[in-house]
Amino acid sequence: MLRLFPQTTQVEKNHLVIGGCDAGELASEFGTPLYIFDEATLRGKCAEYRKGFAQRYPNSLVIYACKAFINPALAQLFKEEGLGLDVVSAGELAIAKSVDFPMAQVYFNGNNKSRQELELAIGWGVRRIVVDNSYELSLLDEVAKEAGVRQGVILRLSPGVDPHTHAHLTTGATDSKFGFPMAQAEEALTALMSSSSFELIGVHFHIGSQIFDLSPYKQAIEIVLDFAAKMGSKHGFKLKELSTGGGLAITYTEDTPAPTIGEFAEAITATLLKKCEALGLEPPRLVMEPGRSIVGGAGVALYTVGAIKEIAGVRKYVSVDGGIADNIRPALYGAKYEAIVANKVADENLERVTVAGKFCQSGDILIQDIDLPKLEPGDIIAMPCCGAYCLSMASNYNASLKPPIVLVKDGKARLIRRRESYEDLMNCDII
Repeated sequence: MLRLFPQTTQVEKNHLVIGGCDAGELASEFGTPLYIFDEATLRGKCAEYRKGFAQRYPNSLVIYACKAFINPALAQLFKEEGLGLDVVSAGELAIAKSVDFPMAQVYFNGNNKSRQELELAIGWGVRRIVVDNSYELSLLDEVAKEAGVRQGVILRLSPGVDPHTHAHLTTGATDSKFGFPMAQAEEALTALMSSSSFELIGVHFHIGSQIFDLSPYKQAIEIVLDFAAKMGSKHGFKLKELSTGGGLAITYTEDTPAPTIGEFAEAITATLLKKCEALGLEPPRLVMEPGRSIVGGAGVALYTVGAIKEIAGVRKYVSVDGGIADNIRPALYGAKYEAIVANKVADENLERVTVAGKFCQSGDILIQDIDLPKLEPGDIIAMPCCGAYCLSMASNYNASLKPPIVLVKDGKARLIRRRESYEDLMNCDII
C-alpha cells in the first residue's frame, strides 16, 4: 500500500510521515481536508520525464498539462525543472504569467478559446497556439492580423484512435469535441499555410487520459506521420514539431499497475523514429504533455473521521469532512482509491467500511468497501494519488470551503494555498 504514496513516505511510531512531516501533525496544524504535495516526488517525476525522453530523443520538450492541477507555487517549480506548460484557459495562462514563466515554452490548447483569451495569449507572447477547429482558425486569423503578428500555430488532429479508457477521458476519437477529424485535416492545414497570419509549426494529438495500453499511441503516431508526409508531398508542408499529448496512467490501486515513464518514452520515441525513417521524414521536435503522471502520485488528501453509521448486515459508513466538493472523481466516473489511517498505519484489527463524504449527494462516496483499522471519530484517513484532477475540479458545493495545500520537504511544510474563508466564499456576490 505505501508504494502508492509519495516516494518520501515512511511509517514512524505507527504514524504516516511524508516529506519528513507527520501527517497527523499536519492535520492538526492546517486542519482537514488537507492536500499534501511532496516536493521530492514532484521534482523526481519532472526529472524522470526529461531524462527518459532526452536520452532516447534529444530534440524533445516536456510540457506539464496544467489541467491536472496548477497554482503559482507549482508553476514556479516546473519552471525551475525546465518544463514547459500546456494551458487551456486564460486563468492557467495568468498563473504562468504570475511567475514570469517563459512564454516560448507555453502551449495554448482548448476547443473553444474566446477572442479575449486569444488576444491575451498573443499580447503576452505565447509562441504556440494549438488550433482546434475551423471557428478558432478564422477567429485567430482576425486577432493576429489586428495585433500585426505572425502567430506560431500547431494543428490539432483527432486521429480516430481508441485509447481504451473511460469514455469521459477519451479525446482522440473521431467522435470528439477536440481537434480536426482526419477527413477535415487537409483543408485545415492548407488554410493555415495560406494565411499570412500564421506560421504552421507542427501538428498535435491527444488521445485521452489514464491510459494503460501504449499501443494506441503508436497507432496515432503512425496515422499522423502518414498525414504529414502526404501533406509534405502535396503542399510542401514541413513538420517541425509533433506533440503526442499526454495521458499516461498512474497506479491508483494495487491491482492496477501502470506502465513506467521509461516504457512510455520508449514506445513513443521508437515508433516516431522508425516511422520517420520509413517515410523519409526528418524527425521533428517531439513535445509531450504529461499531467497526472507528474502530480498524481505526489499528492495525498487527509480527512478527519466524523460520524460512523453501521447498518447491520448491510454496510458500515465512515463519514469524513471532505468528499465530492474536493474530489469529484469517484462520483464523476467511478474512480477507485486506496487509503490508510494516518495515525494507525500498522494496526491489524481491520474492518470493512465505506468512506463517505459529508455532502448532500448519495453518490458522495470516496471509497466503497475497504478494509481499515477500527475507526473512531478524530482518526485521520490518508488517500494517496490525489495530486491530479481533485483540486483542479474542486467546487464550493454546499458552500464548502476549498481546502489548503502544503508542500512538504525535509521535515518542513510550506503552505502554498490557504483554506478559503467565508469571506472568500462570498467575495464575488452582490446584494
